[in-house]
Amino acid sequence: MSLTFTLDPAVDPVLRDGVLDLWTDVSNAGGSVGFVPPVTREAIRPELVKHLSAIAEGRTRLLVGHDGSGQVAATAFLTFNTHRLMTHWLWLYTVMVHPRHQGQGYGRDLLSAAEDAARGFDGIEAIRLSCRGGTGLERFYGSCGYKEVGRVPGAIRVAPGDDRDDVHLLLTLN
Repeated sequence: MSLTFTLDPAVDPVLRDGVLDLWTDVSNAGGSVGFVPPVTREAIRPELVKHLSAIAEGRTRLLVGHDGSGQVAATAFLTFNTHRLMTHWLWLYTVMVHPRHQGQGYGRDLLSAAEDAARGFDGIEAIRLSCRGGTGLERFYGSCGYKEVGRVPGAIRVAPGDDRDDVHLLLTLN
């Protein structure tokens, strides 16, 4: 079984709730997507609203992967730069695969679909993302072609006494 990816799906209440559930489940499983467990849907909702507002304004594009049952199983938000000197690359935010699908290659599939989407955007030459150090994500992204281009030691405070590096990665599309 594989995921079916859609770029820019219509955001209706079913999709919105599916993304919110995914984000909550990923966060509570320890995923590095802006929260630490335990977290509720209500705590995540304002961040989702920010992403949805950026989509409505045309600054962000949504990539969604549905599993065989039609449930939201993976997402990534592709966000364009507004700075006139940086419009040739975009950010990849909130890259998530549902915990029940971990280990099936869906993360690689999601990154491949994001790369394909970015290649279809006029003038985009690279994808940039950041991740929380100490989770193994740097190795995963590296195995997908991303290169580490920067690291800010201790920039992410997961909990008192638990600071992690903010790792910056880049995938060139040439």
